[in-house]
Amino acid sequence: MDKKIKNYQAVLEKYLQEEADDKIIAGIEFQVIADRRNNHFQLVETGWYDNHYIHSVIFHFQIKSNGKIWLLINNSDILVADELMKRGVPASDIVLGFQPEKVRPYTGFATA
Repeated sequence: MDKKIKNYQAVLEKYLQEEADDKIIAGIEFQVIADRRNNHFQLVETGWYDNHYIHSVIFHFQIKSNGKIWLLINNSDILVADELMKRGVPASDIVLGFQPEKVRPYTGFATA
């Protein structure tokens, strides 16, 4: 299990860094926050845009001790679970945590 979790940590960090590197908006910084000890991974945006301060989480993932990746938030139009599958993560290891528990069996991904 430890090898699987380390692999998923690397997958998430690489994916989030690529997303951060691809985004260019004047005055906004895109930052990856990776907490390997607690297995939380986020992409956040901060800065000023049109006289408004922006601070928001674009993606938040957590890897649970059972090796499942929980997608806790997706504030984008990217089908991020599909992107993870392209990187070798099976649908059975992805939980759409922002979906109600009763809906998860119909998503095509893991339920928990």
